[in-house]
Amino acid sequence: MQFGRRSLLLAAAAGTATAATATAAAAGPRESGGPVVIGHRGAAGWRPEHTAPSYTYAVQTGADWIEPDLVPTKDHVLVVRHENEISQTTDVARHPEFANRRTTKTVDGRAVTGWFTEDFTLAELKTLRAVERLPAVRNRNTVFDGRAQVMTFQEVVDLARRLSREHGRTIAVFPETKHPTYFRSIGLPLEPKLAAAIRRNRLGRRECVVQSFEPTSLRRMTDLGVPLWQALGTTGGPYDLPGRTYRDMMTPTGLAEIAAYADWIGPDKASLVGTSLVADAHAAGLRIGPYTFRAENQFLPERFRRGSGANDFGDAFAEYALYYRMGVDAVVTDFPDLAVIARRS
Repeated sequence: MQFGRRSLLLAAAAGTATAATATAAAAGPRESGGPVVIGHRGAAGWRPEHTAPSYTYAVQTGADWIEPDLVPTKDHVLVVRHENEISQTTDVARHPEFANRRTTKTVDGRAVTGWFTEDFTLAELKTLRAVERLPAVRNRNTVFDGRAQVMTFQEVVDLARRLSREHGRTIAVFPETKHPTYFRSIGLPLEPKLAAAIRRNRLGRRECVVQSFEPTSLRRMTDLGVPLWQALGTTGGPYDLPGRTYRDMMTPTGLAEIAAYADWIGPDKASLVGTSLVADAHAAGLRIGPYTFRAENQFLPERFRRGSGANDFGDAFAEYALYYRMGVDAVVTDFPDLAVIARRS
């Protein structure tokens, strides 16, 4: 049953990919044609995240923006990984030459053990290969393990521009500054390098949107001329503002404060259910793009689950329809192909 449902979804995606790509509007805040579809780390549901194949597949199936999470190397080059700890997303543990670099660090107040990008030069990271981060959930993606290198942010920008030419539409990059306070504390600040890359590549409002969970990081980049996106968690608050909670930030007063420096908010999708957050964000002059949409049952509301397995595919189309009816301006998704099909419906 699981295989059959996945096959149906794959067939649907393949059958409509060309039409979806042809009709998707240019990147940047869409003025018509439905919400922006953002490929979360590319097409992470179908390929190991943050790899050239993942980003390419996302665009081929209709994504408007592609999202690289940014962390630095020892020689201060911005690379794209979900976290600076890379044991789950690369084959670093299989490299005996790096065994002595396994360590424990405190990142944003939490002890983390593994291998960290800031302890490797770019040349060293390029000897590693990407692997599927969630092999127990997405075993199908492990067939691609070991086939892709760690990418730099510049390589993602270059790829987005090449894909824009190939598909005849502007593909935006949607970089996130990861743990910016931590990296600033160890002498590897993210914002100057990101700002330099945006200026060097002359990325405009339709080609780049910068996001962060830390308001201080965004405020350091208000002069770049590109939209800024305040990401919001479900519990706690931004690490750079002790005592400030995400719940506070989602009140009308908090949204007005965000609107003073940002153009978008990105809350967890659960924050929209049974609340006035969409209307409140729009009233504050903000656009709203919830995260993260996935097709597996364990990530879906109970009423949209199908089959008995946690990783069986549920009715993802029904979930997209629900949020599109709420009036969201974007969706952040591991399955951009499914989001595009739902948008066309």
